[in-house]
Amino acid sequence: MPEEMAEHGRTAEKTTPGEETATPEDWRGVANEEANEISATAAGLLKARSRALLWNLLKPYKTVVWVLLAAIVIENIARLASPALVRRGIDLGIPPLMHGGSARNLVVTVVTMLIVLTIQVTTRIYFLRVSGRIGQDVLLELRRRVFRHFQSLDVAFHDKYTSGRVVSRMTSDIDAIAELMGQGFDGLVSAVLTLVGTGVMLLVMDWRLGLICLASLFFVSLLVKWFSGESTRTFRKVRNASAQVIIQFTETMTGIKAVQAYRREPRNQEIFTELADRYRGINVRSMRLFAIFMPGITLTGNITIGLMLLVGGYFALRGWTTVGVLTAFLLYLRQFFEPLADIGQFYNTFQSASSALEKLSGVLEQEPAVAEPEKPANLGTADGAVDFDHVTFGYNSEREVLPDLDLHIPAGQTVALVGTTGAGKTTIAKLISRFHDPVSGEVRLDGHDLRDLSDADLRRAVTMVTQENFIFAGTVADNIAFGRPDATRQEVEAAARAVGADEFIRALPAGYDTDVSQRGGRLSAGQRQLVAFARAFLADPVVLILDEATSSLDIPSERLVQRALRTILADRTAVIIAHRLSTVEIADRVLVLEHGQIQEDGSPAELEAQGGRYAELHKAWQESLA
Repeated sequence: MPEEMAEHGRTAEKTTPGEETATPEDWRGVANEEANEISATAAGLLKARSRALLWNLLKPYKTVVWVLLAAIVIENIARLASPALVRRGIDLGIPPLMHGGSARNLVVTVVTMLIVLTIQVTTRIYFLRVSGRIGQDVLLELRRRVFRHFQSLDVAFHDKYTSGRVVSRMTSDIDAIAELMGQGFDGLVSAVLTLVGTGVMLLVMDWRLGLICLASLFFVSLLVKWFSGESTRTFRKVRNASAQVIIQFTETMTGIKAVQAYRREPRNQEIFTELADRYRGINVRSMRLFAIFMPGITLTGNITIGLMLLVGGYFALRGWTTVGVLTAFLLYLRQFFEPLADIGQFYNTFQSASSALEKLSGVLEQEPAVAEPEKPANLGTADGAVDFDHVTFGYNSEREVLPDLDLHIPAGQTVALVGTTGAGKTTIAKLISRFHDPVSGEVRLDGHDLRDLSDADLRRAVTMVTQENFIFAGTVADNIAFGRPDATRQEVEAAARAVGADEFIRALPAGYDTDVSQRGGRLSAGQRQLVAFARAFLADPVVLILDEATSSLDIPSERLVQRALRTILADRTAVIIAHRLSTVEIADRVLVLEHGQIQEDGSPAELEAQGGRYAELHKAWQESLA
């Protein structure tokens, strides 16, 4: 796995899946995440999708957004008025004082400047307060959507889409958008308004000097065009490289026990260093772009100011313009070129956020392979009858795991599935739980195709206990009540007693209120499995699936569970998958599977008497006990 990620990191820059014939279907969902270099057509599709997501998030606040835009406009008008007032003060306010005249013009100009500055500060404060609140509301909604959608996506998606990528989407990508919300839009709108407004003011005051100033925009536009093209490609690579670093780190720390057990630390360090070094290299490349762009803007601005001082001074000496106009020109030129540097910084923020939006919009567009029906059937009170009607299924198109399976499990029957690894036992369990849908045929519960049932009805009716049940951080009681958060303490304790977990739980330091630590680190493997049994018992499903659920228990714990299993399985349909035949013996019926087909079907006693495959397995199991 780590080697595959490192190889992906080395080859990602060569990946060019986007063609000029790209369509929305080609780039639907997370398909774009594997690409660093894509065609202009594909890039347009991704940007359109990102803009649609951003607009959808901002749509509830569109009225307030217009008010904020008005506030920015007023603030920038006030800012643009300052140099013009300086010109008025120099040309009309000071000369009368030099000849002993009235100071009225100067006083009016100063008072007007104070009013303008007050308006500028007031609108700025309003904008920052309101935009900050809206930005956090939008980020909250985005986090909710992404989290909700990740939960709705099928198990097959999560098998391929690593936990590191999920963490990257929820952290660094949303942080990039938060930075855009915090300062990006304000900077962009202010910069655009300042550039346009300053250009107009320059032409109005003196069109000859104004044209000389605006001529510098030709060189600035060339610089901006080069920078935008290079930075778009670079920042897409930055986001991908960042995700790879997070993936490697997250999966190494998640599997730290295996890493240390197999002494993988040096190799994992090599892989992480390679990915981190690639991330560093791409960031250095982005800094080089800024090292050219930002000084380039500053140099162009300084040359223009110097040229304007020279030409404007000559105009003033010839009487073609006034000192006040020249002073205002120089102040406006500072305002004119400062936003260009701000736009460069904004472009940095925008490109990071744009790449993040591409990925987040892809996740939100990803449709679950196991979709909930638009008009679900009413399951009502389920009995638990399960049917497989000519079901064909494979995890990929190359190999069928279940070829045309027919199976009927009456309500209340306990069925054990046995067979070699890869025979299809767990696949049957996953199809009953609807972690996957069959390629063809139907899986039915009480006559209803599972694809016609709502997730709520299905999860309430079917519960699966696996070999590696996840224990969440929190108390033992919280974990038992995981499937029924509204359960009382008495119900939680009753479920624990039913599966034989009450004794060890009460022996813990705080009993049912003991914090189990991350992933149940304070509990043994057997204790974690007993908690999982209690969780399933409390959920009270009509169909209970035990997939190697006793394999991690020691012999005493297994015997304790065996005594409780008959209570757990009573009055419900049960499907048991186990290699330990001690668990199988309590079943009403045993199915022996081979290559996804049923080879033997009968009660444990009947199959043992037939002398077939089950009899061989039973004999081998008894010999292992001896």
